[in-house]
Parts: sequence; structure tokens; C-alpha cells
Amino acid sequence: MATEPEIHSYFDAGTSTWQYIVADRETRDAVIIDPVLNFDPVTAGVSTTSADELLAHIAQSGYNVQRILETHAHADHLTAAGYLQRELLNRSGSRPPVCIGKRISEVQSTFAGRYGIDAQELTGAFDKLLEDDERFSLGNLSCTVIPLPGHTPDHVGYIIGGNAFTGDSIFNPYLGTARADFPGGSASSLYRSVKTLLSLPPDYRLYVGHDYPPDGKQGPVAFTTVAEQNSTNKHIKHDTTEEEFTKLRRDRDSALSEPKLLHQALQVNIRGGRMPERSQAGYRFLQIPLRLPLSLQ
Repeated sequence: MATEPEIHSYFDAGTSTWQYIVADRETRDAVIIDPVLNFDPVTAGVSTTSADELLAHIAQSGYNVQRILETHAHADHLTAAGYLQRELLNRSGSRPPVCIGKRISEVQSTFAGRYGIDAQELTGAFDKLLEDDERFSLGNLSCTVIPLPGHTPDHVGYIIGGNAFTGDSIFNPYLGTARADFPGGSASSLYRSVKTLLSLPPDYRLYVGHDYPPDGKQGPVAFTTVAEQNSTNKHIKHDTTEEEFTKLRRDRDSALSEPKLLHQALQVNIRGGRMPERSQAGYRFLQIPLRLPLSLQ
């Protein structure tokens, strides 16, 4: 029996996001992790180029998609989960559930009020809310949901074989870790979450949610091992204390600007990838807050 999955990594250059297809080699059952819709902030145009790449690979490989897994409500890209679910239903007759950690309700409550989203639009946004440490099968493989709060309160990761899909918790060693200053975020929680990942066996692979290669470095990298992270991560190593980490994280976060697609992404992602309801005139709108000088306030 195969114990390791087949992993396909797709990098969306526009948002520097890693997307994953993970499959059981024997049964061809598969999951999709953190898929991306393409969005042009200048024209407010949405397209499906990245998601269609995933669909083409799935069809070519003969995969049966069992679930679409989100690590959290992303603030830097729009999720393609809803689009992929509809396309897979149309193409194969199967409708894989869109899954996310159970604390998504906290995030939905926070941002529904901020953006004026009616609660009815969030009803059934996700098909399955995952419990901490929940296990489910992927063909002959076992998958475990690991809670990784800190970047956001709803954040989870997925362990499949000797691989952990970490979302926006730990990044590649030259980047360090994710920010923890979003509503409900916590540097202390992030520290404990990253320590959970670093306590996995040293040869486990940690597949990250993003990569931002520095100038002169060869291309984006999807994973490093636990051993590599423990010895070389720029923010946290095996002997880093919580006090050291939280101070570093708070100082760094205070100097960061907000993600470019923050408002667009959150409004779509707390809906599970569904677009806003149409207005009476037939248009769909996203709320974008203005930043006004004192003279105009």
C-alpha cells in the first residue's frame, strides 16, 4: 500500500501563492488545497486561468477530487474553491465539498459587519467545517487536520503522509513566518502553531502557502523539511523563545502595509469563493474603504 501521496505544486505568480493537488497514487482520489482565482485590481476583472490549470491537470491525470481544502480565509488572493466545485460537478458529476477550519465563523462575523455582508450570503458558504485533529481518508491515505491559529484564528494545516501543508503559518527559511496582526491574529498563538510544525519528524516536508524569492534566488520553492526549518528559519528555530518571537513579530508587523487584495479577497473568501449577490441593477459589487485626508472627512 502506498503511504506517500503524489503532490503537484502550482505557483500563481500574480499573488505568489502555492496551490496543491494531492492524490493517492493507487485510487487516484485527490484533494485541492488553496486554489486561486485571478483578479485584476485595476479593472476589477476576475478570471480563472490558475484554476483552469488545475482542472486540466486533474482531467489529464484521471483524478477524482474528493475535497477542496482551505487553510484559512486568505487576505491576499481570491479563492477558486466555488468555481472549481461547480466545474467539477459539470465535468464529472461529482461535487467535492469545500472544507475549512471550524473557527471560520469567527472570521465571517468580524468581516461581515465590516463590509456590510448579509448573514444569508454566508449561510452554507462552506460545506464542511473541520474539527481540530479531525482525520479523514484520501483513498488509502490518512489526512489529519492540525489547528494552526495565529496568522488568523481559523487557520489550519493538513498532514498527508510525511507532508504538512502549512498555509500562511511558516514560510521558507529565508522568509521566516507569517504576519499575525489581522483581526483575531496572535503572535503567541502563531509561535505555538509553528512549534507544532517544528516538532514533526525532521524529514517531514513543510509545504508553504506563499513564496517571495529574494532577488538572485532561483525561482519559488514549495517546501523545505522540518530539519531545515529548525536550523535555518530566520524568525524561529528550535531554541527560539516565545518572548523573542512575539517581540520580533510585533515589531515586524507594525511596519508592514496591508495586502494589495485585502478587501476584495476577504469579501469573496468568507463567502467560500462565491461572488456578492447582484444589485437591483444586475451588478456585483465589492466594498472598498476610502482613505480620506482630514480636509475631506
